[in-house]
Amino acid sequence: MSALPSRRRLATELAIVLLLSLGASALWSILQFADVSTRPTPIGDQQVALNPSRSDRAWLDLAYQLTGILLDLVPVALVVWLLWRSRRPHLGALGIDGTRPWRDTASGAALVLVIGVPGLALYLAGRSLGLTVDVVPSPLDAEWFTVPVLLLSALRAGLTEEVIVVGYLFERLRRLGWGTWPIILAAATLRGVYHLYQGVPALVGNLAMGVLFGWLYARTGRLVPLIVAHTLIDVAVFVGYPWAYTTFPTLFGA
Repeated sequence: MSALPSRRRLATELAIVLLLSLGASALWSILQFADVSTRPTPIGDQQVALNPSRSDRAWLDLAYQLTGILLDLVPVALVVWLLWRSRRPHLGALGIDGTRPWRDTASGAALVLVIGVPGLALYLAGRSLGLTVDVVPSPLDAEWFTVPVLLLSALRAGLTEEVIVVGYLFERLRRLGWGTWPIILAAATLRGVYHLYQGVPALVGNLAMGVLFGWLYARTGRLVPLIVAHTLIDVAVFVGYPWAYTTFPTLFGA
């Protein structure tokens, strides 16, 4: 039997995984926030595109989008490989065992109301105060594949963020000797920072979401409800928000 990895090896592995995924996103987000906050134009008057087109040729745009989703899921595959157990449940270290899919799905759907409504209110408040950039969505009728790709993007976000920032980070930091609340706060801070490019309210909102998700995971040990909730929230953002943005432009400060 091979020896357990040392603390130094675990810490190195953790740094590599994060820098290949959401840790890198956090660094880019900090730079983007520094960019928008130091421009002459106020943050509230600036825009950031949500799921923009990558090409004016439909087939190439689809190829770009699908390739981006696939590559973003590679760190998730790496985490699954690192934490895979030879015995069932194979993904027990990530809080995934497949024993109660319907209950986990229902729990995740219920979480949407707890997170989604306050999140929308915080975004609108940030827009009205000029503290949040105008997040401009892509039109839903741009191409025949637009909505399916947006649904895949929502699933990609749910898997990437919850598997890495909750499941993987909790498992590794526990093995490094961290306590429950330091882990919750560290994971929540990371979640908030990689949304900072949208403005300080986005950081605060995602920090609060991270604390809630971390607390739920620490209490239940189940990751699927968090993945479901995050995916459904992003479906509402990626698909519902473009509809609302077009239908009620003044509400969103457009």
